Amino acid sequence: MISQIISWLISLVINLIKSSGLFGIFALMSLESANIPIPSEVIMPFSGFLVSKGIFGFWSVVFVGALGNLFGSVVSYWLASAIVNNRERVYFLRILISEKFLEKSKIFFEKYGSLSVLISRVMPILRTFISLPAGIGKMKFFRFCYLTFIGSFVWSLFLAYLGKILGDNWNVLEKYFRQLDLVIVLVIILAGIYWAKKHFNLSFGKKRIK
Repeated sequence: MISQIISWLISLVINLIKSSGLFGIFALMSLESANIPIPSEVIMPFSGFLVSKGIFGFWSVVFVGALGNLFGSVVSYWLASAIVNNRERVYFLRILISEKFLEKSKIFFEKYGSLSVLISRVMPILRTFISLPAGIGKMKFFRFCYLTFIGSFVWSLFLAYLGKILGDNWNVLEKYFRQLDLVIVLVIILAGIYWAKKHFNLSFGKKRIK
């Protein structure tokens, strides 16, 4: 089932870029950064492959990919901000996003936000969702934007270059990135369990002593 979904996504990416050109790259990279897990590990290497065929210019592909990431990230950032500002209307959000949690998030992004956003932009999975905690933590918007663009530019450059030099074999990259994705997902799950235990004072089977 999962392999079928991945195959469908790859076909979608390839067909959209073939039919829409640079706009297709922009749209797909925007969706990836707007929390829709369309793999940039397919978008940019395939675009790099088309560069090797003379269909696109290399720097045009890199710039459009980074710009698409920036656009999608801004949408995600403002979505997170809107959720925070309206969380009192939904009980679940009031519990999940408490004042204490917001304060900790704000302090974290004041201290480590720049490094977190920059590094996350060159990490699979994390790059797709980093805009949400940045918006929740109220990271300064213009700092968020230029760091997002820089990190996305580096990532787009790296993947497009690999696709260009691999040529017809560009798709061999997908299986390696999929393995890396699994590792990162596991780390995120463990981190989420740890956060939930701390945030909700969960005991996970251990009897709490009063």
